[in-house]
Amino acid sequence: MPDNRELPHGGAPPGAGVLDRALDLVRFLRAGCPWDAAQTPISLTPYLLEESLELAEDIIDGAPDDRLRGEIGDLLLNVAFQIVLAEERGAFDAADVVATLEAKMRRRHPHLYGDAEERPHWEAEKANERSGDDVFAGLASRLDPLSRAQRLQDRAAGVGFDWEHAKDAFEKVHEEVEEVAAHLESAQRDLLEQEIGDLLFACVNVARLSDLHAGTALRLANAKFERRFERMADVAKKRGLVLGEATLEELDAIWEEIKDSGG
Repeated sequence: MPDNRELPHGGAPPGAGVLDRALDLVRFLRAGCPWDAAQTPISLTPYLLEESLELAEDIIDGAPDDRLRGEIGDLLLNVAFQIVLAEERGAFDAADVVATLEAKMRRRHPHLYGDAEERPHWEAEKANERSGDDVFAGLASRLDPLSRAQRLQDRAAGVGFDWEHAKDAFEKVHEEVEEVAAHLESAQRDLLEQEIGDLLFACVNVARLSDLHAGTALRLANAKFERRFERMADVAKKRGLVLGEATLEELDAIWEEIKDSGG
């Protein structure tokens, strides 16, 4: 096994200074533009979130490389802004950020920088790094519900509270389906809501233990449904059917045709 204990760049990364230009750009903007000069870490947070989501969606949707390049640049600008603002208030600078990143990756990759033979369980490693007894400390509260469910499960798994296999979690899905069915006719809507929540949470567990992300899986399912529905509507129109007036049986027959054709 090659000795990978030293950083692969040997001290200076390839293209050293290129990313520094992003920092210089922000400093230039701050010095010359009133809007940029007025920004704060908090005021820029909505843009940081928006750009992160736009990039993630483009990656999932298979956007062309030129679009990805632009979206990565937009995100980089937001990261550079946060670093420059930290520099201005004397909190930390880019070197501190990179040094912290390098130290963290060294800790979490003992199979590259140490004597371990295999990659460790990341969540277990992160659990060891966290102080105190709160397993969920520091977990972003504004994550979308599916992503938060998966991260909660990741954190619990990091301290040993987890199914061994995806098939074990799948058995829990069956159990939750039965509980939902038992409450479908109930007048207690709050109980049905709880059971549906438990079912969704169990499905996230199956995705996670299958090394998939539930949010990504649902995003793909949404896109597939939208694509098939639009094709179904188009076919229905060509056959003289009107959405809202056609029967479910008529539309479902077209839907099955589209599925069978690989649409």
